[in-house]
Amino acid sequence: MKLGVRAHDYGKMEIEKMAETLHREGYAAAQLALPKVFTGIERYEDITGKHLERIRKAFEEWKVEIPVFGCYMDLGNPDAEIRGYAVKTLKKCLAYSKEVGAKVVGTETAYPHLGREEKAAWYPYMLDSIQRVVEEAVRIDAKLAIEPVYWHPLESLEAVKDVMEKAGDKEHLRLIFDASNLLENPDETDQKAYWGEWLQTVGESIEAMHIKDFYFDENGRYCPTLLGKGVIRYEAVSEWLHKNRPDMYLLREEMNPETAQEDLDFMRKL
Repeated sequence: MKLGVRAHDYGKMEIEKMAETLHREGYAAAQLALPKVFTGIERYEDITGKHLERIRKAFEEWKVEIPVFGCYMDLGNPDAEIRGYAVKTLKKCLAYSKEVGAKVVGTETAYPHLGREEKAAWYPYMLDSIQRVVEEAVRIDAKLAIEPVYWHPLESLEAVKDVMEKAGDKEHLRLIFDASNLLENPDETDQKAYWGEWLQTVGESIEAMHIKDFYFDENGRYCPTLLGKGVIRYEAVSEWLHKNRPDMYLLREEMNPETAQEDLDFMRKL
């Protein structure tokens, strides 16, 4: 398995400095959301060919792969202008991802936390957006990876299966699997069975995994924590990885640089 990190958890740096930092910290891979991670890039509209050339060169030099080019967009928003911007930006980033040598462009399907009725209302807009971006991915032979989240329109295994089937191209539409974003009720969930069902059903479409952990405080607020210290049970995920995808990218999210090595040790054991 290839261990990586969401690069902007280390803050914002010059391109070359970030590549060197990640290499020296012990990572073989990184998820890059360019406006969040590199100085001189504030918006996706700021990205130039020179930036892309520098990224490719620096990350190749420091031997840090780029499995995910992060471009998280509000794909299901009922507002046509917001949705149009999301689709347009993702299409541009598909081309950018090829320039830097990234495996996929990664996105969730909404920004806000949605209720049940909102998720249902946003679903057809999300599906339409994904289909239009996948058309571009096919055209230029790039890959889009969507990330299921229980408070977004792409909220469940059934929704993922439906979207993958209707998009109709598993080569150009992939998945990012984040267990923390799928565990709505930790105390009531048999995680071994739950993760087993997810991985058995859509595992072949997973391009990368986000690895993080959390707990809910006494007020029900989400609190990130060290890997292995929260509610996520990774045993079933680990078993599946060893049996089926020993080449998987494991990308640490919500990492604290001061405790990064503890998290890396945990990921190595996965």
